[in-house]
Amino acid sequence: MNNFELLEPPVALRWFVLAVISIAMFGNYYVYDSISPLADVLAKQLNFTDDNIGLLQGIYSLPNIIMVAIGGMIIDRIGTRKANLLFSSLCMIGSFMTFIKGDIVTMAIGRLIFGLGAESLIVSITTTLAKWFKGKELSFAFGLNLTIARLGSFAALNSPTWAKSLYNSWQGPLLISFVASLVSVIAVLTYFFLDIWARKKYKLQKEQKQDKVIIREAFKFGPAFWFITLLCVTFYSAMFPFQTFAIKFFQEVHNVSREFAGFLSSILTLSAMIMTPLFGLLADKFGKRAKLMILGSLLIIPVYLIMGYTKISLFIPMSIMGIAFSLIPAVMWPSVAYVVDEEKLGTAYGVMTMVQNIGLFSTNILIGYVNEVTNSYLPGMWIFSFFGIFGVVFGYLLLKTNRKSTKFDLEKPKFLQIKG
Repeated sequence: MNNFELLEPPVALRWFVLAVISIAMFGNYYVYDSISPLADVLAKQLNFTDDNIGLLQGIYSLPNIIMVAIGGMIIDRIGTRKANLLFSSLCMIGSFMTFIKGDIVTMAIGRLIFGLGAESLIVSITTTLAKWFKGKELSFAFGLNLTIARLGSFAALNSPTWAKSLYNSWQGPLLISFVASLVSVIAVLTYFFLDIWARKKYKLQKEQKQDKVIIREAFKFGPAFWFITLLCVTFYSAMFPFQTFAIKFFQEVHNVSREFAGFLSSILTLSAMIMTPLFGLLADKFGKRAKLMILGSLLIIPVYLIMGYTKISLFIPMSIMGIAFSLIPAVMWPSVAYVVDEEKLGTAYGVMTMVQNIGLFSTNILIGYVNEVTNSYLPGMWIFSFFGIFGVVFGYLLLKTNRKSTKFDLEKPKFLQIKG
């Protein structure tokens, strides 16, 4: 049968593909968040300091500073099928090294290797989705994929509850993490052969080319892009490094169980799974994107100090953080498309992710060091609060830049490009 005679893949096959690659993403997210619930066990059984724990989480971001620049080129060269397999295999190898030996060097190398594959796997899976769903239910497919991926984070943060018996040893939870990475590879292999079979029977779009990240192009972006990028790095530096130590902080400062501390930390993930699409719809309908980013930054300023200085119910500050964790990403990432030309979006998102990972790496190391030197969590809480203040400043500068621009208007319900 000639190519022009091939039929479109059936709907059921598309959704099966979505399910398979979403399982791969679930495993990826699970491994990333597997360290935080284990922090106090690592401290007790392996004598790890907060410096060590900050290193295990922060070193994940280090290779992504480089991989963001070359991951797209690798995908271009070998295609998404092989790229999915390559990057998921790196995640599995890194997870195995983290689990196999209770030595900070070995475990840090494992997390480094995991980071080497994890972010690029997300890019490759995103490309896979575009290939199968472009012109169909692409946005809905992206949303479902992200929801299932974040279920991985939710499961990892709540593992002290459903896998309580395994927390008697530091290796038990990391064994689950390795199994999750193994399941991810199996899911990718399933897709690998499924895609080969489907290409022989159905008409599929050619794999979309990923834009190569050309760093010099970033210097041509306007100030609005850089204000969004700076807001991005300050926001995520306030969120993810906090989660690195959150469970240990809740246990030691607020005297809650590891199980309840894990649930509190997972409120951020649970909130994002539910509210992020809703805030996206809100921004599409009413605009006010810069103001919404300012609001989200304002919300995170007081919550750390409330948790650091008071014994108020932790549900209140964590719920407020959950709103911010849902609001800012829903508005921030799409806003880049409004301030950067379409043909340069790959470069823009690559540079933005690169800067974000520099911030995550540095902040995880910084907070671990500060906690250790001061023997207190309060200085770290102040650092997180200042990140919120910086976010408000960058949001305000974005708002002022937006008002002076004739190319875009982030405050309007719909984006109108003025061609000149």
